[in-house]
Amino acid sequence: MIQTGFSDAQGALFDPPPRDTGGPVALPSYIRDHRQRLRDRFVSGGADAVPDYEMLELVLFRAIPRRDVKPVARRLLDAFGDFAGVLSAPRARLLEMDGVGAAVICELKIVEAAAQRLARGKVMHRPIVSSWQTLIDYCHAALSHKDIEEFRVLFLDRKNVLIADEAQARGTVDHVPVYPREVIKRALELNASAVILVHNHPSGDPSPSDADIAMTNEVARAGEVMGVTLHDHLVIGKCRELSFRSEGYL
Repeated sequence: MIQTGFSDAQGALFDPPPRDTGGPVALPSYIRDHRQRLRDRFVSGGADAVPDYEMLELVLFRAIPRRDVKPVARRLLDAFGDFAGVLSAPRARLLEMDGVGAAVICELKIVEAAAQRLARGKVMHRPIVSSWQTLIDYCHAALSHKDIEEFRVLFLDRKNVLIADEAQARGTVDHVPVYPREVIKRALELNASAVILVHNHPSGDPSPSDADIAMTNEVARAGEVMGVTLHDHLVIGKCRELSFRSEGYL
């Protein structure tokens, strides 16, 4: 069911409250107490102290200030599987969920963007050799829950420091167009000495296709001519990744 939000006096969006009032609605004590207990438990115990559905409740508190958010959190998790799946769910699908409006989607996407920015901050301008697992974690955060294929290129300097991460193309559920010459051209523009290719498989299986292998070989050949090394090609699935280098494709 599609719902729209409304603005309060400060201009902030909230999901629509019950329609039975002519003035401010006080939270029932059991909801108010539950929210405070949950916040206290999170503050004292951190993320490990709350399961996915309660973490989602904490996010929803700001978007739904006057109602019990547990039913909405449960419906979202049932629909999208886990906390990460909810955060990365397409806006159109989120709007189909009962109890979800503009404010809920805004809060979810803020948290998703913050998580990706935090992960990105841990790898940018750092040597990849000493932060390889952190780089893998970042790639999963950025790509593993997307429902279409996206192709990214990580550009490295002579000391293998990550100097840029750029989305080169977006495709369909099982294909993304890639132009090897454009990849190498961009590397030269950035004065990069090496690149790592990254793309996701929405199916969840990171096994490379024949087209993946052929494209990777083309990039490697084009880079060799221009003095740009292809360090690896990472294919990101739902729960695991595949490294072309580790699997012997490079």
